[in-house]
Amino acid sequence: MTPPSPSQSLVAPDDEHNRTLVGYAHPADWVNPTPTGRYNLVVLGAGTAGLVSAVGAASLGAKVAIVERHLTGGDCLNFGCVPSKALISAARAAAGVRSAGRFGIGAAPAPDPVDFAAVMARMRRLRAGIAKNDSVGRLASLGVDVYLGDARFIQGDAVAVGDQTLKFSRAVIATGARPTVPDVPGLAETGFYSNETIFSLTERPRHLLVIGAGPIGCELAQTFRRLGSAVTLILRGGGLLPRDDADASAIVERTLLREGVTLIRHATILRAERRAGDQPRVLVYEASGAQGEVAGDEILVAVGRSPNVEDLDLAAGGVAWHAAGVIVDDFLRTTNRRVYAAGDICSRHKFTHAADAMARIVLQNALFFGRKRASALVVPWATYTDPEVAHVGLSAGDAEQRGDAVSTLTVELSENDRAILDDDAEGFARVHVDRRTGAILGATMVAGHAGELIGEMVVAMRAGVRMGSIGLTIHPYPTQSEAWKRLGDAWNRSRLTPRLRAVLRAVLRWRR
Repeated sequence: MTPPSPSQSLVAPDDEHNRTLVGYAHPADWVNPTPTGRYNLVVLGAGTAGLVSAVGAASLGAKVAIVERHLTGGDCLNFGCVPSKALISAARAAAGVRSAGRFGIGAAPAPDPVDFAAVMARMRRLRAGIAKNDSVGRLASLGVDVYLGDARFIQGDAVAVGDQTLKFSRAVIATGARPTVPDVPGLAETGFYSNETIFSLTERPRHLLVIGAGPIGCELAQTFRRLGSAVTLILRGGGLLPRDDADASAIVERTLLREGVTLIRHATILRAERRAGDQPRVLVYEASGAQGEVAGDEILVAVGRSPNVEDLDLAAGGVAWHAAGVIVDDFLRTTNRRVYAAGDICSRHKFTHAADAMARIVLQNALFFGRKRASALVVPWATYTDPEVAHVGLSAGDAEQRGDAVSTLTVELSENDRAILDDDAEGFARVHVDRRTGAILGATMVAGHAGELIGEMVVAMRAGVRMGSIGLTIHPYPTQSEAWKRLGDAWNRSRLTPRLRAVLRAVLRWRR
């Protein structure tokens, strides 16, 4: 079976960087292997969960096949983490140029420092370079049989790819998720981008209309504003990042407003229209009982993710699913005991690192009679706005519901020397601690690089390190990570009860 050629527009635009990407992720001259006997593991989908499953199993000596219908590397490489962070880093650089005066550095001579075409070309170049790690050729070199095409179950222990049948002892469904498209009359006819298509832009939008105020919407709204586009962000609710700590979300909101992003709150989009003029795309909405409209030249839809379960013939494989994806138990096993699932297709944590962790559980449970539980995972997440918002474990709302059983401690970055010196002091570190044991139940960080800083709390929670030990841990000075030490010190001070203080005072008087 010969896969599609690049002329079928696997990724746009058609330039040297994207041709390199496709050459790695879906080579036109690839010929699928001929199955020989039963596979130990057949993996459907070559995104993060699929790649970790396939490569891990092959490295342990299993006979493995992986099936991918589009591009190896999945959403993360091609349409998610990699391209978005390349643009975010460019947008940070542009913001730094514009705000250099606050460091005593003269402003750049050009009023607009952004060459948008060059920014996008850099993203495509870097993505193409990273693609080699997830390439068809690398998978094959590691002993994985790679099939390019559509897979569908034909029975409980077999899938078909074209006219070939792949029999398996175990299988992993790792087909991921795609952008959800809201049911807005006229939206399809008006035209819009999602995170799967926005990175194909070569010209900067004059005015970008963003639907959705979750992580993707907020990240890209700020990014395009910093790259020089006017941006209007349309919210269904009253604030940004509804899943995150309200104080953290408020800081991000203040930052976006300060940088010139327009917010339309409590909005229900009634319809989309296309009109003549240089702002041809119009969204008509109702907000707080009044009808309004906003016009732009491009629309970005960022309202969530939908699982890729269609066309798999899951029923033929005895695999149950619902609107949220494939149904799995705590061992990531589906209703077919031979078939497991990992990643966005079955998880509420739709992150690359969560998909990686789940794939490792599948390897142990599917191939080696393991009993690893997905519920035992400690999964952090980060939103890569500037400042970033990172979180793990118990939320502020969860802590409030537990009442006096939880102590919540906060230190503002305005009290951290490094944050002050970096002019990065609008943020905080917050922990939720079991009042009785000192166990860390959750943490939130808002800082320029909070995604890097949250790891200390993840390790502590995973290893059972108590908050008091964090206070006794030496952190380099000056660093923003000292905020965790400050919180540890605050926790230790909180353990000094009036009775204990009286005892200590008596001891000190005796020792004079």
